[in-house]
Amino acid sequence: MSIYKVADIKGLFPREIPNWVGGEQRFTAAKELFAKRSPHDGQIICHVARSRRKDVDVAVIAAKVAQSGWAATPAVERGNVLYALCNRLDQSKEDLARVVALETGKSFKEALGETGGAIAVGRFFAGEGQRLYGRTTTSVIPNKYAMTVRQPCGVAGLIVAANTPIANLAWKVFPALICGNAAVLKAPEDTPATAWLFAEMAHDAGLPAGTLNIVQGYGEEAGAPLVEHPGVDVLSFTGSTGVGRWIAEVAGKRLAKVSLELGGKNPLVVCDDADLVNAARWVCLSAFSNAGQRCAAGSRIIIFDSVYEGFRDRLVKAIRHLKVGPTDDDDLGPVINEQQLNNMLDAVQRAKKNGAKILIGGQRLTDSGHAKGYYMAPTLVETDDLHDEISSSELFGPIATLYRVKDFNEALIFANDSPYGLTACIHTRNFDRAIEFVHKVQAGVAVVNAGTYGSEPHMPFGGLKQSGNGTREPGTEALDVYSQLKDVYMLVNPGKL
Repeated sequence: MSIYKVADIKGLFPREIPNWVGGEQRFTAAKELFAKRSPHDGQIICHVARSRRKDVDVAVIAAKVAQSGWAATPAVERGNVLYALCNRLDQSKEDLARVVALETGKSFKEALGETGGAIAVGRFFAGEGQRLYGRTTTSVIPNKYAMTVRQPCGVAGLIVAANTPIANLAWKVFPALICGNAAVLKAPEDTPATAWLFAEMAHDAGLPAGTLNIVQGYGEEAGAPLVEHPGVDVLSFTGSTGVGRWIAEVAGKRLAKVSLELGGKNPLVVCDDADLVNAARWVCLSAFSNAGQRCAAGSRIIIFDSVYEGFRDRLVKAIRHLKVGPTDDDDLGPVINEQQLNNMLDAVQRAKKNGAKILIGGQRLTDSGHAKGYYMAPTLVETDDLHDEISSSELFGPIATLYRVKDFNEALIFANDSPYGLTACIHTRNFDRAIEFVHKVQAGVAVVNAGTYGSEPHMPFGGLKQSGNGTREPGTEALDVYSQLKDVYMLVNPGKL
């Protein structure tokens, strides 16, 4: 599969990307634009509406106007509309994947897989329109009936990351809408065309005008006003812990409902009885696929002493053979923008100054095939400092760090010695070790003999500590984020029947 360039996907999206508000395409009040560049070669892909507070206000008003009618639509019918959207996405999945590949620099094959995952999420939540379970229960009082029902929150403010852009949209848009909310989504500035195309397909599929509004722009200029807006009833954010902490503080002042899926510094433990070939494969996938741009990336590799040298050498050899580029024959692509790349390079150099050893990588790729893009060589670092920046901060790139431990107990201590607690994995043939690990590791997701990533639409995802605030998306647990429970009591007087 060749590299996608703007000329290859002519007509799929406009060269100037507007907002979608109230079912219409609109540019900002100030008519400002910013450039979106290709991570592969730095060329301008499109110019994008640079929204500010006034534009966010217009979108929230449009959502509020549309929400009551959408909430009054029976949940089953809401599900049917979302099924129609999923069918529309499925019909155009290759076009969607081309846009995702162009904007992110990832391969078409990976983008197509991500698009399929987004459609699966959509269909799962469309089916929830036939359920949206409350419950009935008993009362201590004769002739009194007690039940709970789900009701929408109102207007949902959604902020997503650019690493898996179409999947991230699906994770939030579909559960928010099936619950009867209207949504305002702040699109990632690095993947504006993906969000625009999703909104166009939603419009074509019959989603009522104003039910889904897309605001383009930068986080400080468009995302922050959405968080601060008094008309937003529930906020869902996927991104960095620092921004998530600010959102919790700001939204908490007005008691808005908040769901935060934040960073990760995820451990992958390799025991002395592990299948080392399988473990090496999953370390490479967890650490370097999608250029390490996953909150669930495996960035802390904890290895038993008795197999440490052999496994380390195996990893270095495997990494040396990884192919870096944007085609289907490559193992990883560029990072999303130049600022991210420079942040990663600086972090590796600081680790080196602090005593860490760079086993392979650590530099920007500057050969003729990569020099114009934002390519970082897959990097493996060796250290024994659990609290250095490279061990304790999410870098969101193709960087993994190795640690040597003497046994299982020390491995578990190392795994839990982190400010984060999103995902974790262990490779072992020992059933007792596996069970002990999944019960005691401090993470929202625990995996045995695979990778640190790979969530499914029907399963809840989220983390502990600085990886989130305890909410879970997707899965049916996401319905708790986007709906409110109401208790209903009915007292029947038999004497008047």
